[in-house]
Amino acid sequence: MTTNATFSTALRAEAPSDEELIRRIRAGDAAMFETLMRRYNQRLYRVARGIVRDESEAEDVLQQAYLNAYTHLHQYEHRGSFAGWLTRIAVHEALAGYRRHAAAAFAEPIGSDGGCDRLASPSPDPEQAAVSSELRRDLDAIIDALADAYRPVFVLRDVEGLTTAETAEALGLSEDVVKTRLHRARAMLREALAREGRRPGDLLRFGLERCDRVVAAVLARSGIRTRTRP
Repeated sequence: MTTNATFSTALRAEAPSDEELIRRIRAGDAAMFETLMRRYNQRLYRVARGIVRDESEAEDVLQQAYLNAYTHLHQYEHRGSFAGWLTRIAVHEALAGYRRHAAAAFAEPIGSDGGCDRLASPSPDPEQAAVSSELRRDLDAIIDALADAYRPVFVLRDVEGLTTAETAEALGLSEDVVKTRLHRARAMLREALAREGRRPGDLLRFGLERCDRVVAAVLARSGIRTRTRP
């Protein structure tokens, strides 16, 4: 009997590489950009969410990052991984959004108020879904409590599973700085995560509904026409 792991491995083996998708997009098959977005939505959302600390703003960051990437795709020179190039764009946009948000908050008077292919999955029990949602909010709050310098490093290394070199490339840091910040972030989070009995991968989940929403918004704003789905 075919297991879910075997099925997922088969899907990855059949999927075109980033380089192949980029080649086809540059050749005029713009609809392939949707595949790239769905491939990296969860990673970029987690990174953006870890910086701006707001779900709605993180979605806005993703949309703008994808638009920037699509517009400047001709500038990608294959010197590093496409994932790293795309992540740097998202980090830059998230940091810019964070600064804008911080400036706006400072100006207000006191008293003012992450791959996501469309595969069928069983619907969770409503009670279980409510508990899981509440737990994720609690765990997301744990990450939000980290200092700004540590959150993106922790998200990329321990939530997304990138290597030290990949994280350094994405954030524009040295590997030594990544190691130091990760060590400090882990020390801050270890006790809190142990109390919850959860893994870092349970944090900052990127649901299918959010994935579809981001993809649809980018496609509409970019003018990319997708193939009609059966």
